[in-house]
Amino acid sequence: NADAARAAILAVVAAIPAGAVQSYGKVAERAGLPKRARLVARTLSQLPDGSGLPWHRVVRAGDCIAFAPGSADFDRQRALLLAEGCKVSASGRVS
Repeated sequence: NADAARAAILAVVAAIPAGAVQSYGKVAERAGLPKRARLVARTLSQLPDGSGLPWHRVVRAGDCIAFAPGSADFDRQRALLLAEGCKVSASGRVS
């Protein structure tokens, strides 16, 4: 059901350690929802402000920030990742 899927996604995201990233697809797979990367993205987009969940540690396949470079969301996610010690290029690639 939808509540169980949401709970599984949130648990996987909560377990991503600081300084690490996972793709939407990998989160879906680890939540027992293979091929449901878009569900992961939708779930994270609906988080309330101040949820405390490390949504910023979830990136596109290829370890890139999904938001458009230069957008406010891109800048916010990049800053959060940099603050955790991730190396993030100006184009959003995380290494």
